[in-house]
Amino acid sequence: MPIRKTLAPVLAATALLLATGSAWSQEVILKVHHFLAPNATSQKLFLGPWCEKIAKESNNRLKCQIYPAMQLGGTPPQLFDQAKDGVADIVWTVPTYQAGRFVKSEVFELPFMVKTAEGGSRAFWEYVQKNSLDEFKGTKVLMAHVHDGAELHFATKSVKTLEDMKGLKVRAPTRIGTRMLAALGATPIQMPAPQVQEAISKGVVDGASLPWEVVPGIKVNEVTKFHTETGPGQRKMSNTIFVVAMNEARYNSLAPELKKVIDANSGAEASAWAGRIWDGTIAPGRKSATDRGNTVNVLTTLEYQRWEKATEGVAQDWLKDLAAKGIDGKPLLESAKALLQQYDK
Repeated sequence: MPIRKTLAPVLAATALLLATGSAWSQEVILKVHHFLAPNATSQKLFLGPWCEKIAKESNNRLKCQIYPAMQLGGTPPQLFDQAKDGVADIVWTVPTYQAGRFVKSEVFELPFMVKTAEGGSRAFWEYVQKNSLDEFKGTKVLMAHVHDGAELHFATKSVKTLEDMKGLKVRAPTRIGTRMLAALGATPIQMPAPQVQEAISKGVVDGASLPWEVVPGIKVNEVTKFHTETGPGQRKMSNTIFVVAMNEARYNSLAPELKKVIDANSGAEASAWAGRIWDGTIAPGRKSATDRGNTVNVLTTLEYQRWEKATEGVAQDWLKDLAAKGIDGKPLLESAKALLQQYDK
């Protein structure tokens, strides 16, 4: 009996240590959801490597299960709420696919704002932290970035001037993109990127506003013959904002050392890294078109100035939208431009 009494506390302590060690080393599987195919930049060069990095830095305690192409169900505009509601643990999404909800953040989608994805993404991350985190309640924003800038891609029309845009049905990504195209004289039709290739091939639209990055991934280079872009060093005609957002409760449930791994792979530097990835896709995206014999038209300096002037009203309409919600948009626009001046040179 005395031996048993002596061993009892030791055995209990050993059992506790084993249980604690088991819990401490337990794997956390994060469900990561996005709207493009597994071979797209978003997974192949971005989410996939990011997941590998957090797995390595957590000694394989953090692992991702990536669900591309909306495999968890729903539509691209629903992705943000899937993160907020816990349907997915982490999403990569275009929040402004939900028109009118992320009005402060969408300032980076105004025409002729962003020059490069890296500089624009660094500026956008800082802007969100200062001005619009309240739009992402229920999630922890891990990264906020922009893409390499939207260019125009047409099935049969060679567009070189403002007049060439008149009456063309053109896919728009978001409501700001819709207003920009309308200001240029086109008839915009808003739709998520995965629908574009079929819409062009069936003649639903004459062309699309898209970044070069996504062109080969969704095979737009195969259904278009002409492309129109801004010149080197010029600000792109439009852009789209993206976030990597994590369910807030899921983040808060992680052990402290696992939170540190997530934190070390989030923020300003991670957002700038995302931007560099998208900047690196411009040349191969364009090459996917020229290799097929497609024509790329570059706006002349004079045409660039004409397009810029034609779209000035888009920012004014955005300011009116915010005023209707009781928000003074002028300081927000000034903040965005100042950050872009600082980072996007």
